[in-house]
Amino acid sequence: MDIKAQLTKEHSKENKDLIVEHLLNNPSEIDALMDQFFSSNHIMVQRAAWVVGTLGDKQPELIKPFFPRMVKAIRQTDCIVAVKRNVLRVLQFQNVDENLWGELYDVCIRFLEDNNEPVAVKVFSMSTAYNIVKQVPELKNELMGAIEQIIPEGTAGEKNRGQKILNALSKL
Repeated sequence: MDIKAQLTKEHSKENKDLIVEHLLNNPSEIDALMDQFFSSNHIMVQRAAWVVGTLGDKQPELIKPFFPRMVKAIRQTDCIVAVKRNVLRVLQFQNVDENLWGELYDVCIRFLEDNNEPVAVKVFSMSTAYNIVKQVPELKNELMGAIEQIIPEGTAGEKNRGQKILNALSKL
């Protein structure tokens, strides 16, 4: 399958699922997807991000070698929401290498403090940052403070995830 051509065809769940299934059966072609994910074409990046997010749910070891570049990508100020959302959706359930903790934690806090970030980016940031705090408990108060700032005016999703994370943090 020509991954770039398939991504170009259409932006649909069916097409995303077709690409995911192909990559699960042909993992050697993951580089072709990641070339699009890290490209400068916002349409291709958005479409590839959806595939990356789904692959991360189904077989995260396929994209684990790209975690450092993914963290670097979400740190960029011009990063599109689809990339932030899908990268954090994946990373919230992964054991990220210790050498990425600092960068990843910092960007999660930045997203939590930014009122313009979408709900999904914020809730995935809470979970991702919490996983780092479990390893580096000195960061606990900073994360608690960031979440406590969100809860009073937050959406139902932000309040729900925030309370769960605050409860978990209180037990550390």
